[in-house]
Amino acid sequence: MAPTVFREGSYRFFFFSREETRIHVHVSHPDGEAKFWLGPKVQLATAVGLSDRQIGEAQTLICAHLEEIIDAWKAHFGS
Repeated sequence: MAPTVFREGSYRFFFFSREETRIHVHVSHPDGEAKFWLGPKVQLATAVGLSDRQIGEAQTLICAHLEEIIDAWKAHFGS
């Protein structure tokens, strides 16, 4: 299961239900995907197929929606 937290433009931000417990969010885009750690600061974990510009855009969107993402994480995973 991969619940979507939000979508903006061509980006989809989501979690995988059965993955590691460290708080993070996945980003999907038609060109590729990425994973970002959310603590102690927003930081790129992995990326495939995305340009530096797209990674930067995704990170900016994560920062703008950080509270929403963390709240969704807590609601989904219960922590």
